[in-house]
Amino acid sequence: MFTFEELGISKQYVRAIEELGFETAMPVQEKVIPLVLGENQDMIVLAQTGTGKTAAYGLPLIQLIDPEINNPQVLVLCPTRELCMQIADDLNDFAKFNDDLTTLPVFGGSSIDVQIKALRKGIQIVVATPGRLLDLIRRKAIKLNNIKTVVLDEADEMLNMGFSEDLNDILETVPPQRRALLFSATMPSEVASIARKYMKDPFEVTIGTKNSGAENIKHVYYTVHAKDKYPALKRIVDFYPAVYGIVFCRTRKETQEIADKLIQDGYNAESLHGDLSQIQRDTVMNKFRIGHIRLLVATDVAARGLDVENLTHIINYNLPEDLDSYTHRSGRTGRAGRAGTSIILINLKEKYLIKKIEKKINKAFTSSTVPSGRQICEKQLFSLVDKMEKVDIDNEEIDTYLPQIYRKLEWLDKEEIIKRFVALEFNRFLDYYKNAPDLNVPEESFRGSRGEKQGKKDWGDRGRGNDEGRPDWKERNQGGDAGFVKLIINKGRQDGMYAAELMELINRNTHGKKIRLGKIELTKKAAIFEVPGAEAGQLIKVMKNARFGDAGVKVDFLNEKKTPNKKFFRA
Repeated sequence: MFTFEELGISKQYVRAIEELGFETAMPVQEKVIPLVLGENQDMIVLAQTGTGKTAAYGLPLIQLIDPEINNPQVLVLCPTRELCMQIADDLNDFAKFNDDLTTLPVFGGSSIDVQIKALRKGIQIVVATPGRLLDLIRRKAIKLNNIKTVVLDEADEMLNMGFSEDLNDILETVPPQRRALLFSATMPSEVASIARKYMKDPFEVTIGTKNSGAENIKHVYYTVHAKDKYPALKRIVDFYPAVYGIVFCRTRKETQEIADKLIQDGYNAESLHGDLSQIQRDTVMNKFRIGHIRLLVATDVAARGLDVENLTHIINYNLPEDLDSYTHRSGRTGRAGRAGTSIILINLKEKYLIKKIEKKINKAFTSSTVPSGRQICEKQLFSLVDKMEKVDIDNEEIDTYLPQIYRKLEWLDKEEIIKRFVALEFNRFLDYYKNAPDLNVPEESFRGSRGEKQGKKDWGDRGRGNDEGRPDWKERNQGGDAGFVKLIINKGRQDGMYAAELMELINRNTHGKKIRLGKIELTKKAAIFEVPGAEAGQLIKVMKNARFGDAGVKVDFLNEKKTPNKKFFRA
């Protein structure tokens, strides 16, 4: 391992990064820094997020800045406002002891007039999102004729977000003799096309294997029925008491629903998606960065450019539409040499995708089982005991109360005190998981999953929540054990009724008898669900006395040709 001084970084910048806690260079920095300092050559660097890319190009570039020129000499382009601010902050930290160097982040969502005023005063490094930079160019508010180096940071993400035309317009505006440094986690065809068009014989640096994931990330998947995803998510989170991570969902609606359910269930969570205002996004992100939020439920678009240290877990509640995005998701943990875990919750019909991702990231997944209630209680209990052992008790204020506490508890022996302490902290967990069912899909169910020519026999266990891969309604009602019927319950999303709540309600009122559920459809005022026809009448009967919250419920057969009357929903 090399020190930064050995790589050619001058003492004032070495001093700054040592104050940040860095003494030796990371692999990407060892390879890139000497090349940027010594060669005026275009470069493609393929490396995961969190591997130290900003310092790899930032340290040598600020060292090459001419302090006599007060116009932009380095242009860094990145996909999001959050990443833009992060890069600018990092560059300012590196240049802490250089008063002659100025860096300006420019991005949408903030005053363009303030940015124009700052540019007029003289700026040497501009960190920009493509849209706002083009706006400044069109207003003739920024001069790019002195640009010596253009950096494309997270180039694949910029192209995924639709910035292809903007990048073309910008790269045609900067001087043709400038140097281009392209940094990307993956190398899709769109990135290769940009490289061919705007780079001259680029030198390629690859950290790890091309398009691979970071080495210190463990990749794990849990196979569950689609209806069990949310209960499985809760169990996994409960099994890791110190979890600090991001839960990725596919849509804005699902992101908000999952975040709301986690909050209602007592978890320290918030949502991040495109329906939030910029002020709301900034508030959520600030709380997440300082650890006041332990679980951030986010869409891919909202989380782009998100850079948070020390994340322990990435949980893929749903896989992304584009499997390349899995690399970006998982790369948000395991940064700066730390260990991290990337988890996928997957159902049977999606299991074939694991092989595709393994091939893409060149890493094997570990198949794991959703922890049982007993395992979770044990893990939480010993986490609590560990905290108790390590708590700081050197506090004189506590000592003043101890004599009274001793007198109050003197009738209890040590074992009784410990038992009561555990019960006080732990009854909620013990009660919740006392009769918790097994959420794991039996291994034999894997036979014939999609990608292995799965037949129709196991349709009832696959993909609850949509109709892909199912026989049609007529097939299912031709008698026999496979015949399902639709029931309707007069509680919906507005009442807090979701799939997990529906299953819990049914289990509670059937006294542990397992009712096989088919597809569940949630509306604002009702939930429609499928059950075996042979069990439907008895289920309607036992649910007559059921209560959801403080209200009674009504369950009936669904007449698909006739909407239930208003009286049904008021019942």
